[in-house]
Amino acid sequence: MTAPVSGAARLILASASPRRRELLASLGLTFEVVPSDADETLEPIALPEAVAALALRKARAVAAARRTGLIVAADTIVVIDGRALGKPADRAEARSMLQTLRGRTHEVMTGVAVLDAASGRHATETVISRVTMAAYSDAAIDAYVAGGEPLDKAGAYAIQGAGGTLVAGLKGSRSNVVGLPLETTAALLRGFGVAVSAPSTRA
Repeated sequence: MTAPVSGAARLILASASPRRRELLASLGLTFEVVPSDADETLEPIALPEAVAALALRKARAVAAARRTGLIVAADTIVVIDGRALGKPADRAEARSMLQTLRGRTHEVMTGVAVLDAASGRHATETVISRVTMAAYSDAAIDAYVAGGEPLDKAGAYAIQGAGGTLVAGLKGSRSNVVGLPLETTAALLRGFGVAVSAPSTRA
């Protein structure tokens, strides 16, 4: 039996990402968007735990301002050679990231946190997918970077956008690579008594 959320808590997405908004809405939910201003530095612990801790920090930052509500937060990183790649600072860094990923398999980790602001009760989970990149050319990198898409994406590519042409294979959740693993998010919300529609396809 799941514990109820405190009061008639409103669902809040602690993210400005349009991709996360679209993914959460695909679960048939109504929610408010309140971007978090939390420090996004990863803690010096194992990366799966660090990305979950960062998601919870984002949720708590919104909870401190709102006091009530059921808050969903997430953070996504790309991991290769044990190193986390976040969003590139500029086009040069985006180009460097894409060169590092080229022709290799990396992990995409998304930490998801659900927090009941009124009670402080929370749950977190990290989902890991494996993405193999194509052996694309330097010219393909330059053309992709010139379009601007990589600049606000972890690992400097968007599988759901033009960056999908750079991907050769995927094992695991596609929505996780986009930024919010639907099956896991739905399961966490059900644990707080939220009625959630099942994802329509493999998430």
